[in-house]
Amino acid sequence: MNLTSQYAEPTMTQEIFQATEPLHLESGEILKDYQLAYTTYGQLNPDRSNVVWVIHALTGDSKAAEWWSGLIGEDKFFDPADHFIVCANLLGSCYGSTNPFSENPATGEPYFYDFPQVTPRDLAASLEQLRIHLGIGQIHTLIGGSLGGQVGLEWAVTLGQKLKNAVILASTAKTSPWVIGLNETQRMAIESDSTWGERHELAGSKGLEAARAIAMVSYRHPDDLTIKQSDREEKLDGFRAASYLRYQGQKLAKRFNALSYWTLSKAMDSHDLGRNRGGVDAAIASIEARILTIGVNSDLLFLPKESQYISQKAKRGTYKEINSTAGHDAFLIEFEQLAYFLKSYYLEQK
Repeated sequence: MNLTSQYAEPTMTQEIFQATEPLHLESGEILKDYQLAYTTYGQLNPDRSNVVWVIHALTGDSKAAEWWSGLIGEDKFFDPADHFIVCANLLGSCYGSTNPFSENPATGEPYFYDFPQVTPRDLAASLEQLRIHLGIGQIHTLIGGSLGGQVGLEWAVTLGQKLKNAVILASTAKTSPWVIGLNETQRMAIESDSTWGERHELAGSKGLEAARAIAMVSYRHPDDLTIKQSDREEKLDGFRAASYLRYQGQKLAKRFNALSYWTLSKAMDSHDLGRNRGGVDAAIASIEARILTIGVNSDLLFLPKESQYISQKAKRGTYKEINSTAGHDAFLIEFEQLAYFLKSYYLEQK
């Protein structure tokens, strides 16, 4: 994808946006003071038409070129030499943006369990404030997967003609009871940790390990676990699949925290693009941008038909499907297929 020719040496910056306006949340609460940590790659071109805005998933961060290295970077589909790439850490996450461990200005103490409920619509509203701060008049491409796709859809509704293309990966217009149920079992695992309720950063960390293990089962497909985690010898215990899930839980607990996980999984549950907009169909149809939805044939979390539905109801929608045994996480893994779909999608516009 070449929106412009190379115009300067690619640059990367990491900054903090300190909001000057309060954020009025869907819950009725007001977040009077918040910040967003964000990373940019590359530079704006002279006519400011090369903006690519990336929205991360549940436990992601603003360093998109690290966790999406197959899609973003030198000589990749989104090359900082050609594009101005922005990714902000979502509100509630623990990588620099305001979150449950941030100071509550009303008390002078960390929020902990008093952090307000946020929804994908609220998260989109905070990103809108950042867009205004950066002086970006139009976004060429908005791209996000899973929770990032939900936030992206919410933002696409309000951006109107300020957005040209929305790329929504392995996501949905309204969270299903199936996903809510899976998220609730994870929160129940966190609640079962004896430290949950304590006011410190490690509270619920063992519960978070269990929650992540549950999540990983939903992110993968049975065929993927059979291929990658089958045991080569006969045994009664110590199975590779069990070790794999324990490792994934421990790995996340070292870099994330239970309160942010709780906050963002609740945000995912609350997603309903049609709320107060006349229903999901009307909300999707109101989006002015072109929409490319990409599903995964083996996704057991956000089913392919949910991505198809968005493209069918959009004014200008296109659907593509990743073929992979990796399940939901394929949108973070199958870079060659993603790049192929994106290339063909943009070529169709010429």
